Amino acid sequence: MDYIDPKYRDNAPRVVEQPDGTEAFVVPGMKRPVALGFIDGAGFSIKERNARAKRLKFSDVREAAYGGRARLPYMDQDGIAAEIIYASVGMGLCMHRDAEYKDACMKAYNRWLQAMCNEAPDRIFGLAQTAVLSVDSAIEDFRRAKEMGMVGMMMPGRPIHEDYDHPDYDALWECATDLGLPICFHILTSRDGSLNMPHRGHEMNNFLGIIRAVQDVVGLMVLGGVFERHPKLKLVCAEGDAGWMPHYMYRMDHAAKFNVEGGVINGLSKLPSEYIKSNVWMTFQDDLTAFNSLHLMPYTQLLWASDFPHTDSTWPRSQQLLAEHTAHLQEHQRQAIMRENAAKLFQLPAGTESWRMHDKAAAA
Repeated sequence: MDYIDPKYRDNAPRVVEQPDGTEAFVVPGMKRPVALGFIDGAGFSIKERNARAKRLKFSDVREAAYGGRARLPYMDQDGIAAEIIYASVGMGLCMHRDAEYKDACMKAYNRWLQAMCNEAPDRIFGLAQTAVLSVDSAIEDFRRAKEMGMVGMMMPGRPIHEDYDHPDYDALWECATDLGLPICFHILTSRDGSLNMPHRGHEMNNFLGIIRAVQDVVGLMVLGGVFERHPKLKLVCAEGDAGWMPHYMYRMDHAAKFNVEGGVINGLSKLPSEYIKSNVWMTFQDDLTAFNSLHLMPYTQLLWASDFPHTDSTWPRSQQLLAEHTAHLQEHQRQAIMRENAAKLFQLPAGTESWRMHDKAAAA
């Protein structure tokens, strides 16, 4: 609350005790509270996590989930030298229906994140958030993020005005390119891929579909000619795995070739898959299929993550998991996926032994 515009201070997101005695993040305008167990669940067994969720209060949350200095021992334990931070509660904020309120919360988050990263400026790097109220306001958000030392921009899955392939956004993509800030689309940042969407059968069936939203963004940007017009724009799909990408590229090319002679559709100069290979990166934490598919997609576009401190995290067994998953890789492939791709993509300073990406809880 200390970071938000005073206008919204009395209505800011906050931790509130629930009827069952646990505590959760409550965001006015969002139907469901954000459970703390989701934010801080790394390293616990299913039984431990479920038991902990029944009694969890914010005082039980490990400080490493929100503190820069406190995070460093956990990084050391997992063999991680540097991290790039995504928002957690901010994922839900991307779907908030009150645009001005969402904007205020995201600006507060960015201020808080800057302070958090400043606790370990050589090891922790942040992705700002923008509500994309308009193209002009988003450009200002990008410029401000660069000034704050952020290395990329996390964006809502769906904008307020038109869609991201509309020519009105060309000025924003030009700005992002000039500033060297990748645009990042995380799962669960649009209603298309929300866990609360109606689903068929078992509730887990809905979980299996959440990557569709980031796939749609890739298809939108590629087929809409965004990368044709802005060949240096960099797009990151976060936490949606990567093993699906070879088939997705094939499917896009197949559709193009089925409808247009040679597969080069109007507005493009090459096959859709070529834009993915040059302009789209994917993060994943536990996707053996991705490591087994490097003959079908460029390893230079893959970014490993651990997702600490979330429930999907590979912490504290990341090194053991990677030793198993990458045993068949050549050393230059392993080094690229574990550190060099991220270092180059986000223009991180040299001299760090390892790089990775993951998610982090926001406390705006």
